[in-house]
Amino acid sequence: MSEFEQMKKGEWFNLLDNTFSERKQKYKKLRNEFDKIPMLNEDEQQDKIKEMLGNYGEHIYIQPPFTFDYGINIYLGSHVYVNYNLTVLDTNDVIIGNNVLIGPDVGIYTINHPINAKARNKGLGQAFPVHIGNDVWIGGHVTIVPGVNIGNNVVIAAGAVVTKDVPDNVVAGGVPAKVIKEIED
Repeated sequence: MSEFEQMKKGEWFNLLDNTFSERKQKYKKLRNEFDKIPMLNEDEQQDKIKEMLGNYGEHIYIQPPFTFDYGINIYLGSHVYVNYNLTVLDTNDVIIGNNVLIGPDVGIYTINHPINAKARNKGLGQAFPVHIGNDVWIGGHVTIVPGVNIGNNVVIAAGAVVTKDVPDNVVAGGVPAKVIKEIED
């Protein structure tokens, strides 16, 4: 089984494998091109987004700078607004639903490293997907760790560190994030 296949299955894999460095170089170029597009040139930004991402819906707006590992593992629904300085370590899939607002300085991570220093120094990694549902607002400076699923109609309070799944129809916040209250329609 290739390192890429191991990664997609959530198994330990070698981050130093050429497969990953070659893919990163391709997307680093696209990311740098996107960040240089003037903010008022939305058509050119949209064209570059389509070139960078795995899949996307309609009405996507991303404020540069936008940092990611590969881009191809990022899937955005429709009506997604991303504020400044989003970082997505998309070694595995990051799936974001429709009608999602993402505040500034948010980090979404799919990659983990071993706790054991010897294993970590060998370049091992383990990646798990992140899923964000529909009608979600993620406040500024939020961190979302590998393997987390955020439900529909959710607000993640600014500064939260999301380490576990968040159910539908709630506000969650804190470090680590916990449900603060339910959202009633």
